[in-house]
Amino acid sequence: MTELSGNELRELQTFVVELGAAMSAVGESVDSVQDRLTRVAIAYGATEARIRAFPTFMMVTMGRGEPATLENASALAAAPRLDQIAALYRLVRDAEQGAVSPTEGVARLRDIRGMGPRFGPVQSIVGYSVLSVGLCLTLKPAPRDVAAAAVLGAVVGLLDAIGRHRPTLEILMPVLAAFSVSALGALAVKEDLTGPGLRATVASLVVFLPGAALTTAVLELAAGQTVSGASRLVSGIIQLAFLAFGIVAGIQAVGVPLSVAFEGSDDLLGEWAPWLGVLVFAAGVMVSNSAPARSFPGLVIVLYSAAIGQLVGNTIFGGQMSAFVGALVMTPVAFWVSLLPSAMPPRASFLPGFWLLVPGALGLIGLTQVAGDTGAAGAQDLVNTVVSIFAIAVGVLSGTLLLRWGATTGRVVREMPALVDRRSRLQRLQTRSGHHATPVQDDRDGDLPPGDQRQ
Repeated sequence: MTELSGNELRELQTFVVELGAAMSAVGESVDSVQDRLTRVAIAYGATEARIRAFPTFMMVTMGRGEPATLENASALAAAPRLDQIAALYRLVRDAEQGAVSPTEGVARLRDIRGMGPRFGPVQSIVGYSVLSVGLCLTLKPAPRDVAAAAVLGAVVGLLDAIGRHRPTLEILMPVLAAFSVSALGALAVKEDLTGPGLRATVASLVVFLPGAALTTAVLELAAGQTVSGASRLVSGIIQLAFLAFGIVAGIQAVGVPLSVAFEGSDDLLGEWAPWLGVLVFAAGVMVSNSAPARSFPGLVIVLYSAAIGQLVGNTIFGGQMSAFVGALVMTPVAFWVSLLPSAMPPRASFLPGFWLLVPGALGLIGLTQVAGDTGAAGAQDLVNTVVSIFAIAVGVLSGTLLLRWGATTGRVVREMPALVDRRSRLQRLQTRSGHHATPVQDDRDGDLPPGDQRQ
């Protein structure tokens, strides 16, 4: 491998730091960012590169004593869409193989940031409505909850279209959306148009729920990344608090008693509702989050694997362990599905999967009920959320370890016939020569190439 010139090192350093900042901006854990960027640097010949990632900035140097480059981890967009996340990880994969020049990589990052949505504002609003209906169905609602989720989801989609590319509104959007949908829901209750439906409200706010961020925070803490994990955990909790504040403020602004607004639903739909809800939810995600074309089948497979795993876990272990089994099943499935030409990378599939496993939704319901002083139900939901977050984190870790074990085992199985053949040839050589021959080792370990034997 040829040594890089000073100009080439600077171009590579710029590319690596901007690539890492983009990965951090979409919520990749910092230990994963560091590992993958190290592989990128090695692929281009920078074996002495030193990389340090944080949720809000990146620091990269090409070697000990070399100048360091800092880059803020500003988001690819206000809320990175699935097509942007998929394009980013295609670029990461190419960079790990050294298949794109650093200059071209920086240009592709610029193009990814400037990508427009695949669907127009009207289709996006409808997509938010469908997404909300799908998630509401998975929460075993009453029919009135489904209708309310459709309307409130459309409201959130409209607010998102209005606030896009307006920095002030983008920052306040979680609170504005929570206030708006809760006020509309409370007004419908006040006018006897519908019954109370907190789950419909939460379903419409799913895109703001920090379930993936909270789970990533636990993964980082488990990996020893204390600063990153703690800061991401606090950020996720604050996001939940903002949403809970918006919901309570909207209900109180209408004047409906909190105890009435938080009353549970009756006349629940049948056991078929969650299974239909997964399919409807996937369709809504495709449109509202601009998922890449032809990625729908892969997304459906990942989401149903999470739902089936959650059901099996609930049947065998009980409710709180169901999230662990769901994440355990979803993780390898997401990686296997990503091998399909039209499928999204695992990170893009994980995000809707986290929404479906709803650790954030449970936490939002709990925080809102605690804020409304409605008894022990909210506190119990908060406890369930903590358990669910840890269960999902452990499930993702376990699924990743299973993938690595499977890859190692598969490689050994694939190489076994060649190893047996090499041993057989060595034994025949020893028999003909009449004395001991030196064992032949695999050339990938730096020794003799296949077929080259010495006595």
